[in-house]
Amino acid sequence: MSRALSSQMLVLSNLIANKELILSRKMFKSTLVVSSMTIISRLLGFVRDMLIARIFGVDLATDAFFVAFKIPNFLRRLFAEGAFAHAFVPVLSDYQAQGDKIALKQFVDKTAGTLALMLILTTLASVVVAPLLIWTLAPGFAWQGTQHDLAVLMLQISLPYLFFITLVAFAGSILNAHAQFVVPAITPAFLNICMIIAALWLAPLMAQPIVALAWGIFAAGMTQLLIQIPALIRLGLMPRLRLDFHDVGVKRVIKQLLPAIFSVSVTQINLLLDTLIASFLTVGSVSWLYYSDRLVEFPLGILGLALGTVILPNLAKHHADDNPTSFSNSLDWGLRLVLLVGLPAAIGLIVLAEPTLSTLFQYHEFTAGDVHFAAQSLRAYAIGLPAYILIKVLVPGFTARQDMKTPVRYGAYAMLVSLALNVLALPLAHAGLALATSLGASFNAMLLLKKLMQDQVFKPNKGWWLFFTRIILASLTMSLSLYYLVDATWWFSWSANERVVNLLKWIMAGLAVYAMTLVLTGLRWRDIAFAIDK
Repeated sequence: MSRALSSQMLVLSNLIANKELILSRKMFKSTLVVSSMTIISRLLGFVRDMLIARIFGVDLATDAFFVAFKIPNFLRRLFAEGAFAHAFVPVLSDYQAQGDKIALKQFVDKTAGTLALMLILTTLASVVVAPLLIWTLAPGFAWQGTQHDLAVLMLQISLPYLFFITLVAFAGSILNAHAQFVVPAITPAFLNICMIIAALWLAPLMAQPIVALAWGIFAAGMTQLLIQIPALIRLGLMPRLRLDFHDVGVKRVIKQLLPAIFSVSVTQINLLLDTLIASFLTVGSVSWLYYSDRLVEFPLGILGLALGTVILPNLAKHHADDNPTSFSNSLDWGLRLVLLVGLPAAIGLIVLAEPTLSTLFQYHEFTAGDVHFAAQSLRAYAIGLPAYILIKVLVPGFTARQDMKTPVRYGAYAMLVSLALNVLALPLAHAGLALATSLGASFNAMLLLKKLMQDQVFKPNKGWWLFFTRIILASLTMSLSLYYLVDATWWFSWSANERVVNLLKWIMAGLAVYAMTLVLTGLRWRDIAFAIDK
């Protein structure tokens, strides 16, 4: 009897292990898919920013655009990159777990109708109060009447993006919850495509060329929403708009939406505050912060967005299935991947700040001085890159369990820390604002991780100290190699082609040193790609 029982337990253990292995592989492949699509979007984003730098340069008009663009871009990051999903996906997962397709479709229809009405009213109100929004975001513009009016005009044109991008996030959440990641992941690329078209072909036709970019944002919102429709139809979940504020599921989503927005947007809110304070600083400060933030957003989008997109529906499913072991293992896998990629990415941005900015943006109106000042804020933002990515993984550990209060509370603490540090860091000008944001994000990530471990929601698997030691050793080796081999002063005298070739050469050299050190210290790809330690 005991032998038979032992045999059955062994079989069951193997089945669980195989299931975990399959899940890990699916999550890894899904992360690669989202990362690949995000790379395409980010590269197009760099093309867009290179064109903006080349065509419009850095002046009062570009500062006005970047302030106006902060709101639609903030909304894109907020809704399309996770906030709406944190409120919607856990509720959707509960309906999926019940297996009632009719109830699921009714929930989707009622949520879509109710959300659409709320968005229309919010968008109209926002257009009316646009002057107040600009004054709030950039009060320093009040001293420049033309700059203030230009920013208001561009904001009013681009504000309908709020309506479109929130519905895009709604559609993308449905697709992601059904493991269809490709369409939602490639959709952000169309914002960049529309803005590139506007900069090249619409701007020359306008009396104020920079306003063309705002019309590009408006067109992008419609395009991004239309792209989602065929995938929803194939899934059989194309919404029929139905208004119902009293539906239980809809009420749960609405109740969780505001806390979800705040919990995942603390860093973005701090970036808005950076813009507010920078509007009082030297002309160009807003633009320098924008370009440095764009570079940090590249690895953050590729890894942080991909991990957050993939891990949230998996965690929500594990919670709905009452499977705390798989829940913890998924978090463990995500945190290891953050450390593996996030730390060397941050070091690379710090060491290669000037060469990267020079290669991407130093053409025509964007000068060597702009590269120097933007590099200061880039290094400051890069310090917080691992924390930014960690937040993308840690917050789902709460929201997947429909705990919105804890991330909101910790986010508020982190924001207060950032505000206090903004005051202390004012002697560092725009770079001090960036540094305060990074330190606030690090504080937020520390609180979230500590709470998950205290509540034993996350139980680190074996081998963490060895894994951490390998990553630190490889990162130090890479940073020392780049520090002694790269001289940023060379870049300013090189042609565009020489900059590109040499930047790619040093990036590849840094990656090679990092990878070789990991291999020599015993880390194997399968340790990250497929295996979840038991």
